[in-house]
Amino acid sequence: MTLSRRALLGATGLAALPSGLILPEAQAQSERVLRYAISMADIPLTAGQPDRGAGAYQFTGHTIYDPLVAWEMDVADRPGKLIPGLATSWEADPADRRRWVLKLREGVTFHDGSAFDADAVIWNLEKVMNAQAPHFDQRQAAQVRPRLPSLAAWKKLDAMTVELTTKAVDSLFPYQLLWFLVSSPAQYEKLGRSWDRFAAEPSGTGPFRLARLVPRERAELVRNAAYWNPKRIPKLDRLVLVCAPDAVTRSNALLSGQVDMIETPALDMVPQLRAAGNRVVENVTPHVWNYHLSMLEGSPWRDLRLRQAANLAINRDEVVQLLGGLAKPATGVVDPASPWFGNPSFKVRHDPDEARKLVRAAGFSPRNPLKTRFLIATGGSGQMLSMPMNEYIQQAWKEIGIEVEFRPVELEVLYTAWRNGAAHESLRDVTANNVAYVTSDPLYALVRFFHSGQVAPTGVNWSHYKDAETDGLIDQAVRSFDPAEQDRLMARVHERVVDQALLVFVVHDTNPHVLGRNVRGYTQAQHWFQDLSTIS
Repeated sequence: MTLSRRALLGATGLAALPSGLILPEAQAQSERVLRYAISMADIPLTAGQPDRGAGAYQFTGHTIYDPLVAWEMDVADRPGKLIPGLATSWEADPADRRRWVLKLREGVTFHDGSAFDADAVIWNLEKVMNAQAPHFDQRQAAQVRPRLPSLAAWKKLDAMTVELTTKAVDSLFPYQLLWFLVSSPAQYEKLGRSWDRFAAEPSGTGPFRLARLVPRERAELVRNAAYWNPKRIPKLDRLVLVCAPDAVTRSNALLSGQVDMIETPALDMVPQLRAAGNRVVENVTPHVWNYHLSMLEGSPWRDLRLRQAANLAINRDEVVQLLGGLAKPATGVVDPASPWFGNPSFKVRHDPDEARKLVRAAGFSPRNPLKTRFLIATGGSGQMLSMPMNEYIQQAWKEIGIEVEFRPVELEVLYTAWRNGAAHESLRDVTANNVAYVTSDPLYALVRFFHSGQVAPTGVNWSHYKDAETDGLIDQAVRSFDPAEQDRLMARVHERVVDQALLVFVVHDTNPHVLGRNVRGYTQAQHWFQDLSTIS
């Protein structure tokens, strides 16, 4: 198949950002301001739990708020690790490993001046986990409840200690707490118990405060000089997040000086961006761009031959070329360098002849193709160049006898469908989704997708995959508090996932950003979590 990046990427003569979306130059000069063009069509939810996926946490998550358990974001040459956040320690009770005791950080205040304590933690858990709580917020709950699948109960032990109880022994539970952010009960009361008003005037404990929000246009965040962690007190006075979902528009805005930094550039414009003195930054990212195939009765993807054929039809090197080299071919959920990769017997590769044989054996061919429909994103953080990539793969499949019709939707619509699962009534004619996945830890790489106890909507086992052997391996891993044993068991899980071709594995993102010539201090962590407080 002939690759034409220009044809797939479309025209590059789009206009730059409307001037009304950009901070006036005079203001930019009187303050230390960074204008950051992001790939999202709207500013992620600001009320406490961001929507729009893992990539949103760098924008309205770890700027305005803090988690109990945090991720190390100031290293680029190795994966980060769990570090204290609003909790200074977390330990499973040796007498009952389901009980986790968290000691909370003293002396922390919310932006509104109220104190952070155990009552605030319990109030926030009720906000997203208890539908009968008077302050329950379904929109926030939809974002974080699937990320806390093990949590069963919570209680205050004293003013600065909480106890969290899991449904079963789960040694990986602290990873779930990375996604739970804490907002101010006092601010919610002050604003008349309205989450809409709170989203416009939020109060967290994070290094930035929200100064202005213009939906679908921009958010302006200002420095929280009283932040509790001196290392993360922002170097900037003001951070302006500008919605620019089109890659060419983002790139032109950087070239014209309308913004100072962008994520995911238009890849054909990278040489021009570099020639203008801008710096392209990328890094190993725990991420897989994939198709998650339905395993429900009646789905064509219950046939292993078709799942393998869909994988073998794709020339991943050409997809990487389409992406300007800013990606890596995927041969599984995780990279072969991961301790969880193992040694799968099915080798993910480009072998169109073998793909055609498998399709024929399943009863289809280019003249009599399998016809099906996938739900995909029009774009958004983590989805890379969604439409060009999907269109390229669509053509590759057509050549072997798999004819896929795409239903493109905005990213948050895709996430909602993903959380609902393949059996949801709105997805009766859809046999795969195209959410790109974070794979930073065993829970996020494997457990949440392939354990039968995580079938949506309880978790995000979207496909409704159920396998007793896989369940048994995962159950052993989450009961073990030995990291080496966890790695060994997760490697066996990953071998089963690849050998059964449960996903169509395409590429791993390198999460490219382009920094203007005057931007300093940005460390690109090996995660979707990024720290914007260090930028100057």
